[in-house]
Amino acid sequence: MLYEEHAGPLLMFVLRLTGGDRQRAEDIVQETLLRAWRNAHRLGAQGQQSLRPWLVTVARRIAIDDHRSTSARPTETYDRELESFPSTADDTDRVLRLMTVTDALKTLSQSHREILVETYFRGRTVPEAAEVLNLPLGTAKSRVYYALRALRTALQQRGVTE
Repeated sequence: MLYEEHAGPLLMFVLRLTGGDRQRAEDIVQETLLRAWRNAHRLGAQGQQSLRPWLVTVARRIAIDDHRSTSARPTETYDRELESFPSTADDTDRVLRLMTVTDALKTLSQSHREILVETYFRGRTVPEAAEVLNLPLGTAKSRVYYALRALRTALQQRGVTE
């Protein structure tokens, strides 16, 4: 009953204290409600009206203590060791992005794919790409424009962009 009545508003309050860190906020709310449950014999005499201010005060103090303890404590040794290893999650994300972009590029016409490969993947300017592909500069510019539009549409269909 205590959770149903006070957890929602308390979570909204604590989310502001934690800067939107939902996991930390939920931990603080849980600790607050646990302390209220442990002190139910003292709180029961106060009535429902004064319970929420007490909960807010306790939650605020827990958030402050949590912030102070994390800022005062040095980084754990194992945390530093983990930071020195390359993250496999970053590699996985990179590979997934590459696969998605490659798949989207396959849906483009040959001329659009060529101009994007020259300008974005080989790092050439539009005039340089026009020279490599033996195109007039105006044609190269318009192909880049329309190729990017087509690529954006293909990525939207794959849920990558809005």
